[in-house]
Amino acid sequence: MNGLGNQIIVADMRGRADRVTPSAAIAINATPGTKFDQIMAIHDARTPGTANYIEIINSDGTRAQACGNGMRCVTQFLGSEGDQKSFTFETMAGILTGEELADGLFKVDMGTPKFAWYDIPLAEEFADTRQIELQIGPIDAPVLHSPSVASMGNPHATFWVNQDVWSYALDRFGPLLENHPIFPERANISLAQVLAPDKIILRTWERGAGLTEACGTAACAAVVNGARTRRTARAATVTLPGGDLFIEWRDDDHVVLTGPSELEWTGTLDPASGLWARNEVAA
Repeated sequence: MNGLGNQIIVADMRGRADRVTPSAAIAINATPGTKFDQIMAIHDARTPGTANYIEIINSDGTRAQACGNGMRCVTQFLGSEGDQKSFTFETMAGILTGEELADGLFKVDMGTPKFAWYDIPLAEEFADTRQIELQIGPIDAPVLHSPSVASMGNPHATFWVNQDVWSYALDRFGPLLENHPIFPERANISLAQVLAPDKIILRTWERGAGLTEACGTAACAAVVNGARTRRTARAATVTLPGGDLFIEWRDDDHVVLTGPSELEWTGTLDPASGLWARNEVAA
């Protein structure tokens, strides 16, 4: 499936005790026809009141706490099985909800953001995470500097830029910043250009996946960080390489993401080896 151009594998693991192994994820991503950004493995519920436990696996085999685009894909997949269109999920980031809307888009409540340095987490204390001391380039003329940082279930650094986000070598800076010592659990790195209080252009280097067509939690972090630095309103359209997401930071502190989801093909997967057999290509 894809959540906005990014590649999402939804693996139905319900009724099984095994898991998609890190080595299987790496093997899947090494095959050109099955390269992906995240695997969303749907397991049986572990907590009363939830429909499923969702395990999120990056293309490098590591686990991710949250994935907004992937949650829309999961919501579409499960909704296609019957009349139910709203679901409550458990993830490493906590309890999230997904819903199919009447217009065919999918809305996911991503929970509440966290701003304390130890919650993001950062390796050292910052009293104000709206702007931290971090830069790339010469000290007197940095290329990128002073990001706003937050957790949307996973760590995000939003660098504010005044020019086209495509004019930066994010493929070169991204790995350095993702693995910077200030981020003990690594981080998602985004470049954000604010066009208006309700309009952001965003490009993201995703932790464990690299350059991506879209990152839902990065879009959420951009709006949240934009609002708390008075760059944006609490609701905005975020334009990513793959298309638009609408993000709202509600008064109850929950961040809600709305956007499309699309089925591309189905198949069968061996979660231990990563071997695939394609069954059907979507019309």
